[in-house]
Amino acid sequence: MKWKRQEFWKGAVWKVLQITRMHFRWDWLCLGVLIISSVTAEVENEETLDADVEVEDFDKQSQEADVDIDKSSLEVVYQTPKPTGEVYFTETFDGVLAGWVLSKTKKEDTDDNIAKYDGRWEVEELKENTVPGDRGLVLKSVAKHHAISAMLTKAFIFDNKPLIVQYEVNFQEGIDCGGAYIKLLSSSDDLNLEYFFDKTPYTIMFGPDKCGEDYKLHFIFRHKNPKTGEYDEKHAKRPDIDLKKFYLDKKTHLYTLVLKPDDTFEMLIDQSVVSKGSLLEDMVPPVNPPKEIEDPNDKKPDGWDERPKIPDPDAVKPDDWDEDEPSKIEDPDAVKPEGWLDDEPQYVSDPNAKKPKDWDEEMDGEWEAPQIPNPKCETAPGCGHWVRPMKNNPNYKGKWKAPMIDNPNYQGIWSPRKILNPDYFEDLHPFKMTTVNAIGLELWSMTSDIYFDNFIICSEKEVADRWAADGWGLKKLVASANEPGMFSQLVTAAEDHPWLWVLYILTLALPVGLGVLFCWPAKKTDEDIDFKKPDISKPITKGELKPEREELEDDEIELEEEKENEEDEGESGEDIDDDDKEEENEVADGSQEEGDKSNKSGSEDEMKEADEGTGSGDGRLKSVRKRRVRKD
Repeated sequence: MKWKRQEFWKGAVWKVLQITRMHFRWDWLCLGVLIISSVTAEVENEETLDADVEVEDFDKQSQEADVDIDKSSLEVVYQTPKPTGEVYFTETFDGVLAGWVLSKTKKEDTDDNIAKYDGRWEVEELKENTVPGDRGLVLKSVAKHHAISAMLTKAFIFDNKPLIVQYEVNFQEGIDCGGAYIKLLSSSDDLNLEYFFDKTPYTIMFGPDKCGEDYKLHFIFRHKNPKTGEYDEKHAKRPDIDLKKFYLDKKTHLYTLVLKPDDTFEMLIDQSVVSKGSLLEDMVPPVNPPKEIEDPNDKKPDGWDERPKIPDPDAVKPDDWDEDEPSKIEDPDAVKPEGWLDDEPQYVSDPNAKKPKDWDEEMDGEWEAPQIPNPKCETAPGCGHWVRPMKNNPNYKGKWKAPMIDNPNYQGIWSPRKILNPDYFEDLHPFKMTTVNAIGLELWSMTSDIYFDNFIICSEKEVADRWAADGWGLKKLVASANEPGMFSQLVTAAEDHPWLWVLYILTLALPVGLGVLFCWPAKKTDEDIDFKKPDISKPITKGELKPEREELEDDEIELEEEKENEEDEGESGEDIDDDDKEEENEVADGSQEEGDKSNKSGSEDEMKEADEGTGSGDGRLKSVRKRRVRKD
């Protein structure tokens, strides 16, 4: 019975292994699908902003632009954007360039050769992803100062309405060093746009700026000190995202600044928030000065001791401390290597060298052949005078110093006392800035063809969103339609990042490997062959009894016996169980004598049953079954 149980469990384990093997293959398939999906997602998201960028809800009206799709190209019907609400200034540059004034002055503190604002401006369409009929203001000159400005339709007063400034920029040739920011000029009676230059008072400066590898998005406002009446520039903290792509992808981007009456601000690129904060807390330097400052007249007392540790004044140098001992001494145990060539120099004159024909001894001196390593020294341990190597001096202690102890007179690091700041003030609403009544671009650039378009200054977000949908939204649609296919994008990305080729190869090889794994026929294992062997029954003769008895111990014969005896399993099971119980009782009694008799009778029964079994197969199976039980 026990051998049957063993074979039953062996078969069950084999089936479990087969199922596990199938699950393992499915796990590999799922892993491959996940890797392919992640790679595809990375490629599709290569052009997106960082995950930390907070995305504003894009106005659904931006998708309502009128477009007609032809089979060969995307034809766009462009209409000049028109404001849908109250605005303080708009400019599309689609018509006549009216109201804009070129500066005629010079930049101060600059060489006369470049001080003049003589940079050239043009109104023209985009070079790439052109929208027919849509034109913009383009900075055309390199390494020149540019200045152009225009008056607002009506002045903006910082009261209880938010300020929204929005415009488009496209660095058509990329950007090496230059800016594309705008200035909202402060309202004053003596404002003359023909003399607009870098020191013209402004209230807000906003927009992109780049030089070298420093990519910035400026937001600066000039705050008026209520005590002194002087203006100080307050800079917003830098955005946390990487702005590099907006300067180099040669696409039109939308820049938006939102100032709210609750003294908060937001900066957006392509209608996604890249920076936001408070005018009171997130500006550098802060709007409000500290209440207390260090007293400039306070001085550190002469006896102030700032030393936390001092040399122990009671320490004495030990008598055996010798400061004259060198740190290195010759090794007395060193021995000159055998074969050392004392009489051979390390360098000798090159025997193959010849004096140049144009060598003039009067001008150049006596000619000497160049020195080369002595060839005899190459096979020897060394050449020249042998010197013992140096080793660390065990008696070296260096210069003696007294150990350090805590300074009993330590008073700490001195700092001036605090006094009330005489210049302290508290402006709880810095949003209330100086009124603005003009807009201007005052720029220097080392790259030409910087494109500006669709300026708007308003107070309602819906008005700005609709304006963006009719202008920038249309440009974005055209640019998306003209983008290269997926294959071209992958090749371009690999040119910039060669390591992507390895990723591409692995991505292509993975499906092939999975296909081979699942479609190629698996090799049959020995266990599979054992379980699929046909049932074979042969009569056993008396002469074959002994070899057969030995073969019964093998797994293959036991498997055959199991399959042939399935029909008799019920009857034989009861008999075998009874025999097992009797044997267990006999063992429990501990009678050695009865055990010997049982073994003896068992052997005689086996021989008798074996003789009877030679006549038929059934007899053989029964004898094997009984003999096997008694043996166990």
